[in-house]
Amino acid sequence: EAFYGATGGEANIRGRAGERFCVRNSGVTGVVEGVGDHGCEYMTGGRAVILGETGRNFAAGMSGGVAYVFDCYGRFEARCNKEMVRLSPLENPADIGELRGLIENHLTYTGSKVAQEILAGWEFNLSRFVRVMPVDYERMLQYIERARASEKFDNDYDIAVEAFDMRMRDLAVR
Repeated sequence: EAFYGATGGEANIRGRAGERFCVRNSGVTGVVEGVGDHGCEYMTGGRAVILGETGRNFAAGMSGGVAYVFDCYGRFEARCNKEMVRLSPLENPADIGELRGLIENHLTYTGSKVAQEILAGWEFNLSRFVRVMPVDYERMLQYIERARASEKFDNDYDIAVEAFDMRMRDLAVR
């Protein structure tokens, strides 16, 4: 159990973590070269980058945060618990930039051969990454962006309240 309930910071682990990596993570950014069963279970925030295989039941109960998984063998989807998350390729330039920066940091801090190989073949390897995003979390991020774009609010608290109100109005319409 690495980073169980972690609330902040950044960690780069050269090698594979055991079971329950980033369970109940609410704020840490963790980069690792593989995980055992139950990775990112009940995760509510933060970031997880898995540069290798995962065990079974990945993302069970994941309600927040984002995970990026390098699916080099095409087996990840079968190991992921998709009850609350959506799997997608990386297409958003902000996500791609964030991921690349985290992998570059991982290489700098650990000297990782895995990170070095992924970065050396970045154009090809990018297509092998899967973005794991909780469906409800992604929806709320969209509401937050809409509230921010309205330019009616100048602080994060008011933006968050407006986003919540927008969501509640949409639910009431149904």
